[in-house]
Amino acid sequence: MKTKQKILIITLIVLGVLLVGFFGLRAFRPFKELRGHRPPPPGEIETDVTLIRDWMTIPYIAQRYYVPGEKLFEAVKIPPPGNKDKSLAQLNKEFYPDQSGYVLKTIKADILAHQPPTPPPATPKP
Repeated sequence: MKTKQKILIITLIVLGVLLVGFFGLRAFRPFKELRGHRPPPPGEIETDVTLIRDWMTIPYIAQRYYVPGEKLFEAVKIPPPGNKDKSLAQLNKEFYPDQSGYVLKTIKADILAHQPPTPPPATPKP
């Protein structure tokens, strides 16, 4: 083969690999974002806020309790960008270092305040 043909083939291969990598990453990012936005299976929505621990992240709690994560970030007045992978304890230490457990208490209170009321137990008819 001629030298020009070899250079052309190598250039086209490198260009193809770059295009596949570029568009592959663009497709992967939205896929990663969608993984946490599926509706919960029926009957598995958690309602007991006493189970929330300070090692949990806000997106995890939002998914488990079926509450929009943005709403929980607003409740504690913390911006979501860069904080979605931090635990409640890390967020508290970073944003409210002088108020121990503030983020955990606020998240619990916000979820409780916006849960639908539990229906009274059905009474059997005589």
